[in-house]
Amino acid sequence: MPVRPPRPVTPPGAPPHAVRRPYELLMRARDWAWWRPVLGLLLFAVLYGVASIVVVVVSLVTGLVPDLALLELTDPGVLLVTNLSLIVAIPIVWLCWYVTHGMRIGWSSSVLGRLRWRLVVPWTWRALATLGVAVVLGLLVGIAATGVEVTGFADSFGWLVLVVLFTTPLQAAAEEYVFRGYLSQAVAGWVGRPRAGALVAAVVTAALFSAAHVPPDLTTFLYRFLFGLAFSAVVWLTGGLEASIVLHAVNNIVIFLMAGALGEGAAAADPGGLVGLLITSLGVIGMGGYVAWVALARRRLRVELLSDALELPPGPAPASWGPPGGRPGPAQPLPWGQAAWPPGQSGWGAPQPGRGAPQPGWDAVPPAWGAPPAWGGGQPAWGGGQPAWGGAQPAWGAAPSAWGTAPPAGGPPAESPWPDRAPAPGWGPPAGQGPPPGPGPEGSSAPGR
Repeated sequence: MPVRPPRPVTPPGAPPHAVRRPYELLMRARDWAWWRPVLGLLLFAVLYGVASIVVVVVSLVTGLVPDLALLELTDPGVLLVTNLSLIVAIPIVWLCWYVTHGMRIGWSSSVLGRLRWRLVVPWTWRALATLGVAVVLGLLVGIAATGVEVTGFADSFGWLVLVVLFTTPLQAAAEEYVFRGYLSQAVAGWVGRPRAGALVAAVVTAALFSAAHVPPDLTTFLYRFLFGLAFSAVVWLTGGLEASIVLHAVNNIVIFLMAGALGEGAAAADPGGLVGLLITSLGVIGMGGYVAWVALARRRLRVELLSDALELPPGPAPASWGPPGGRPGPAQPLPWGQAAWPPGQSGWGAPQPGRGAPQPGWDAVPPAWGAPPAWGGGQPAWGGGQPAWGGAQPAWGAAPSAWGTAPPAGGPPAESPWPDRAPAPGWGPPAGQGPPPGPGPEGSSAPGR
């Protein structure tokens, strides 16, 4: 069974991508796996479900019910709860990036791994000049066509302005982080190709975005579907979420403030028919103008479109037993006369290249089996010239035999080689076992000692 190479590990501080990636493919980092977006979406569903339960509890306590369809536009309390229920999605998306992908949360914003604040102002005034103007014209046309009474500023207009300015940009950012951010990047990551992935992701997320706003009819669904496509277009053109967040926020802020200034009835006026189609067309023209302007301005603003990358050297091969590629097969016998090792390779017992200098004597031929080498010069050979055990021993007091000479035969010597020396008292054989006494010194009867 082949051994799967280990997943590459990105060193601290190094970019997580081996090749430069557009925003849609930022999830395809060095350790990309298809199951990471799946796990991230499951984590998002669980955590956002818990957050929704909290919102329901808050609604039961306060009596303020979120309005995801954005039909109740002038109540600051309802708008605040609605925005907070959506804003909580931002940290959840960041947590999905950090936990399931092991990447910094900034990769959810742009190809630089952070939100590019320098682009917010240039995109904002362009969004106001295009879609903002189109929304205002559409409201005025609707009021003129329907004859809805303009009631003026709402009673809580001041609170409404505060809620809109401080929470609506975050609410728009949350929707962009979810639909044009994590969802689009997950779909594009599964597709794996920049253009095809961006196109499939734009269609899928635009449909989900429109459905999530609970459209009352098909025209409204298609209008918001086009909104979703415009958001995805500017993300693809700029390599980040800044342009789409700004466009989304400008659209919502203008609508909320106009409703608070003119009255909720005036903001919700829908003449239908050709006038209604004209109002919808104004919105589409405003979106199209913003997308075209962003496409023209991105080069002058030097917008980054690709992430940094670092190609790491290949790591060490994984340790495995046996030959690479699987289990070793049965050993085949070698023909007679053929060397077991290929030419140029040494066998067992010989010094290996690079293992240090060979020791002297390693190449010497061992001596043949046979007689052991002699012990130095003058030593008697093993088994030869030694007296047999149990044989007659030389007598006490006899002089030791010289090296190399045969031991004396049993029995006392006929004549001592040291006649003038006698053994010390106590030395010698026990009494009665010594040699027979010889004649004493001349003139004495004592036996010789």
